[in-house]
Amino acid sequence: MGIKAALPRYELYLYSAVLAGALIWAGSWIFEASSDNVNRKAFKESVRPGWHYFGRKMDVADFEWVMWFSTFRNHILFALTGHVIFAKIFTLLAPKHRSFIFAVYGSLAVLVTMGWTFMALVVSHCIILYSVALVKKKWLCFAAGLSTLASIKLEPYNSWQEALVTGSFDLQDILFYGGCGFSIMRCMSFALENCDRKEGSYTFSDLLKYNFYLPFFFFGPIMTFDRFHAQANNMQLTRKEREMWNITTKALLHLGIILVVDVFFHYLYILTIPSDMKLVNKLSDWCLAGLAYSNLVYDWLKAAVMFGVINTVATLDHLDPPQPPKCITMLYVFAETHFDRGINDWLCKYVYDYIGENHDKIFKELLATVCTFAITTLWLGPCELVYIWSFFNCFGLNFELWVAKFFSFPPFSIMEEAMGEAMSRRIRGVFNAANFWAIVLYNVLSLNSLEFAKLVGRRIIFKGFPLSTLSVLLVTYCGVQLVKERERQQALLEDPDPVKPVDGGKEKAE
Repeated sequence: MGIKAALPRYELYLYSAVLAGALIWAGSWIFEASSDNVNRKAFKESVRPGWHYFGRKMDVADFEWVMWFSTFRNHILFALTGHVIFAKIFTLLAPKHRSFIFAVYGSLAVLVTMGWTFMALVVSHCIILYSVALVKKKWLCFAAGLSTLASIKLEPYNSWQEALVTGSFDLQDILFYGGCGFSIMRCMSFALENCDRKEGSYTFSDLLKYNFYLPFFFFGPIMTFDRFHAQANNMQLTRKEREMWNITTKALLHLGIILVVDVFFHYLYILTIPSDMKLVNKLSDWCLAGLAYSNLVYDWLKAAVMFGVINTVATLDHLDPPQPPKCITMLYVFAETHFDRGINDWLCKYVYDYIGENHDKIFKELLATVCTFAITTLWLGPCELVYIWSFFNCFGLNFELWVAKFFSFPPFSIMEEAMGEAMSRRIRGVFNAANFWAIVLYNVLSLNSLEFAKLVGRRIIFKGFPLSTLSVLLVTYCGVQLVKERERQQALLEDPDPVKPVDGGKEKAE
């Protein structure tokens, strides 16, 4: 229904109060579980001494967070700071060659960090996919790219390649898979964009400039070649009004979020508790729901901060990188669910939108989603957990279309028009609330474990019915309506007059 479907203000205040109370209630259960079990043997490896003036231990179960903001913080800051200084100096001296300067610094940093064998492996991937790109056959580019990606994701090929380059420091295996994986995806983007070029081909140096941009090299996000090539070769290096202020504000915001998350980890062991199934089985339904939800929020927050730090550097280089993912709290449809906007943009452009087109045909949508999640499965690394995750998310995406199609036919469409926009929004909110928890359960299994996801689903849907089930859905419904209200207000800001004359004077709500 249209964006004019406003709800009474008192109703929105009620939703806010219910949601706030439920979050505090669930948080108190998690805090109690964290405090009462801090000395459990199962917590020994992942709950360790934190900031001494808090007098509490800290949840350190997430390797990526610890790596970025504790263990290897200085190394990452040194490399990115060097890039900023190096890029700024040579951008002022030789703005026409700044993309070349980016690639030189990135190549040297990769060479020093990983060694010449890793460098040779990455360049060999570039040579193979560049050679295929010259043929200008998309199916051949996909075949070569996915085969190369499979070589670092499947045994025994990945172990053989990893043995060539791994060294002694702890981060090197992470950098190997990150560097090779993102490099291959960038090379595929280059090859596919070259297929669409009508006259001539891009040069091999264009590929190297694109691939060895250091901020994106090891950890992403992926920026498609057409966007990077246009922006990196743009000579009009001017700043928008208040752009530097916005960059500084975002950098300080990311620093603040890092500190807040670290403080929360002293009081809420949301990552460690789900790994101890004996403890989890003793927790209340509200505590389990809170743990599942908070794990997804944290994963989004981590991605937003990590990509935000990298994007800040890229913005200083006059690039417009992929934005952080949409917050899980704002999601109630599978079509908008992603945790890496760069990969999401890549998949949408070259696979999902290319095959699915307008996404209004059931069989085309099915083919598009199957192909998309097949590539995603290969990207994540094929295993039982990834297969299950891909299957359920693929099903959820298609099921949304099936339900939307079903209810678009009479008599449902006639009934919806008759009931008015506000009531339609309320009814849709009920379905969206159920869909939200499908998204949570389908994705929490990849963040924690299949056993934890099954337990949460069983306790909330079956054992907790009707009290826990309906109360959780009620709280979720309140959250969905608040999100819808925010979307409505944003839409009105973008288009203050959404009702426009169409079809010879008839009015239709956009």
